Amino acid sequence: MNPIRPEKERDMSNKAWTSDLSTRDLWLLEDRGYEPLGLVVGNTVFALGVGSGIAAGLKGMARGEVQEYTKLLYEARELAISRMQEEATQLGADGVIAVRIEIENMHGGAWLHIMAIGTAVKRKAGHDGTPSGNGTVLI
Repeated sequence: MNPIRPEKERDMSNKAWTSDLSTRDLWLLEDRGYEPLGLVVGNTVFALGVGSGIAAGLKGMARGEVQEYTKLLYEARELAISRMQEEATQLGADGVIAVRIEIENMHGGAWLHIMAIGTAVKRKAGHDGTPSGNGTVLI
């Protein structure tokens, strides 16, 4: 459960869905027996912290990986992905495709905003994911 975003029922039965998939991608989904449920997003904002910032700054003077930042980035990315997956689960999705990770500096570089965004999909009843060659897209 996402402690930041309030839980809410999402009745998608009578609502339009959004996606950043191309028409080709939509056709491939249809052909393999999947349907898009909508765009799902996971966000987190991490403060770099003064202590680790000083230590990382000193390490940055030498050559090599700045492990404090690498670890922070990894943790933040995993948190954003897990929040995106939670949204997909709330929609009843079987998976998330076309996932993008966007990282933005905020507050003069003191904070990192990490966003995971993708399209939640669900396998249609009676399909095993095998390409049929008969996929159609109605626009």
